[in-house]
Amino acid sequence: MVIPPARGPLTASLFAALVDGTPLAHTDLLTRLDGDGVLSDDDLQLALWVCYALHYESVDGVPDDREWDLDVLAFRQALEERFLAALHDLAAEVVDDWAHREGDVGDRLFALTDSVEGPSLSRHLHRHGDVVQLRELLAHRSAYNLRESDPQALALPRLDGPAKVALAELLFDEFGAGRPERLHSTLFAEAMVAAGLDPRYGGLLDRLPGTTLAITNAMNLFHLRRSLLPASLGHFGAFEATSSEPSRRLAAAARRLDLPPAVAAYFDEHVEADAVHEQLMFRAVCAPVAASGPDAETGVFFGAAACLLLEARAGQALLDAWTSGESSLLPAADDEQLAS
Repeated sequence: MVIPPARGPLTASLFAALVDGTPLAHTDLLTRLDGDGVLSDDDLQLALWVCYALHYESVDGVPDDREWDLDVLAFRQALEERFLAALHDLAAEVVDDWAHREGDVGDRLFALTDSVEGPSLSRHLHRHGDVVQLRELLAHRSAYNLRESDPQALALPRLDGPAKVALAELLFDEFGAGRPERLHSTLFAEAMVAAGLDPRYGGLLDRLPGTTLAITNAMNLFHLRRSLLPASLGHFGAFEATSSEPSRRLAAAARRLDLPPAVAAYFDEHVEADAVHEQLMFRAVCAPVAASGPDAETGVFFGAAACLLLEARAGQALLDAWTSGESSLLPAADDEQLAS
């Protein structure tokens, strides 16, 4: 992976530390960041994303052992604490409303998912979207989908019994069900190539705003911290529960726009699969974990609410840009446009 251009003092300091070992003075750099702005701050979210990327693959010019460099980890933790506080503030009202109601946990999680309102990018693209907008959506999703389900696999060794078996069954599907060519991340890379996009992990990172990067950063934050296991599972459940029907519409949009078959094929794969996965996650994984205690139940609903609300914020940013006739991506450093 190639390090993108810095977006501010946080990324400038981090990237210098990764490449040359320059000391990180994160305390002074973070004094300006607080509250809701953390969730969309381009500098902070890019810095976090690159910190997490170190766990997945090599970064050009960065020694591999920087993954566990104590200064980098302390820097990441300082970013995470502000990000986590902002996520708690964002989700507090929803969690208070849903976490301790009476009734089956799975039913409540599905009801919560239906109750959170947000823009439907899939409906817009299905009915009105153009090729440029669908390609932009693929670009935004590349922040996660080129590593699809890799963060979630970190939850597997932290579970036991039926919940572990159910998650393993789901991940088996995500990782191709024994067929390397059916890995969901591979199918997504093929869709990007078919749409004329760079399929390398982080290849479009310089175009992605903080609101987009925050979605993947929340996944990594939740799944890398064992103390946040319930939140990681609630997040994954909500992510799967909002995938099947949108994938059906996006596949139809790709066909309407006459994009190469690999684009629709990626979304087709998720129509039936995620209809099963949402049931597995909410009923066979989240419910037994939530039953272990009130803190675990609150954590599950926190993760689900954070997923839904971050997706709604990012989706609104895309739709606002498209409605205004603008690109939803950041300008390219070389002034090239994503559209061909």
